Amino acid sequence: MAEVRLTGVTRKFGDDYGLNDVTMTVPDGSFVVLLGPTGAGKTTTLRMVSGLDLPDTGSVFIGGRDMAGLTPAQRDVAMVFQQYSLYPHLTVRENLAFPLRSPILRTPAAEIARKVAEVAETLQISHKLDNKATALSGGEMQRVSIGRALVRRPAVYLMDEPLSSLDAKLRSDLRVELKGIQANSGATLLYVTHDQIEAMTMATHVGVLDKGRLVQFGTPRDLYENPVSVYAASRLGQPRINVLPADVFAGAPQGASTIGLRPEQIHQGEGEDATVRRVERLGDQTRLHLAFRNHEIITVTDAHTALRDGDTVKIRPTAAFYFDAAGQRIA
Repeated sequence: MAEVRLTGVTRKFGDDYGLNDVTMTVPDGSFVVLLGPTGAGKTTTLRMVSGLDLPDTGSVFIGGRDMAGLTPAQRDVAMVFQQYSLYPHLTVRENLAFPLRSPILRTPAAEIARKVAEVAETLQISHKLDNKATALSGGEMQRVSIGRALVRRPAVYLMDEPLSSLDAKLRSDLRVELKGIQANSGATLLYVTHDQIEAMTMATHVGVLDKGRLVQFGTPRDLYENPVSVYAASRLGQPRINVLPADVFAGAPQGASTIGLRPEQIHQGEGEDATVRRVERLGDQTRLHLAFRNHEIITVTDAHTALRDGDTVKIRPTAAFYFDAAGQRIA
C-alpha cells in the first residue's frame, strides 16, 4: 500500500473553488473518510488523487512519487463511483474478473477464479455470479462495483459514497466488512461520505471539508472531542451538537458568541428549568427534546426514564465548547 499526500492542491471551476489550497496526508494503511455537504470538495479530492482531474496548482504524491503527468492507469489506484460502473452485457463473474484480466496485471486464471469467489462471498453475491449485470437490483449492482475494486491490490482504494444506495441492514453489514478488509489487508483507503456514522465507525482519520477547504483533520475522537469550529463540530455526533447563544447560560468566556453542547455535555438534575417537549425512545437510549429560554435543546437520558411531555427537568452545561462570532473555537 502507499501514503497519499496532497500539497497546496487548488482546483477551480469558473469562479468557484472545488479545492482551495488543500494540504493533507493520508497515512500508509489508513482508512481516511472525507466529510462535508454537497459541494465541499470531497469527490474533487478523489478525482485529483485518481488523475481523472488535474490540479490547477499543487501536487499529489502516492507512495512518495509525484503523480504529475501520470494517467489514472499509471497511478495504481482503484476507484468505486457513487453510480455503478458495470458492463451491462457481462455477468457478475465477468465484471468482477475484468480488472484482473488487464494486460498490466496478467493474473493467472486460477488466481482470478479464487479472488472473484472470495470477493463475491464477502459481498454476499456468490449466488449472483452467473447473472447479467442488468438482472441485478441497485444494491447488488453497487456491491459488484465495490467488488471490482476489491479484487485488485492497488496502492490506494478510492471510494465515493459506495454504500449510499444500499438498504440499512446491508449498509451496516458492509461497513463492518469494508473496515475488516481494510484492517486485515493494510490497504490505504480514501473514502467519501456524508454519513457521520460511517465516518465514526470506519475511519482511522477524518478530513472535514467546507467549500473546498480542509477545515480539520484527525481521528474521529479528536474531531468529536476537540472541534476547531462550529462547522467541524456539526459534522460528527448524533444527535447533532446543540448550538445556542453564549449567554443563554452563565459563565461564557470573553469573546464567545455561541455555546456548543453535545447531548452528553448537558447535565440533568441540577441547574435551570427546561420543559420536556418530546420524549423519543430508541430502545438503548432516550432522547429528550427540551425547550429552554425559547431555544430547543436535544439531550439523552436513561432508556427507561419516567419523564413525559410537559415535565420540567433541571439542566446545566458541562465541559461546553465556546465559539466566537466567526464560528471558531475559543480555547
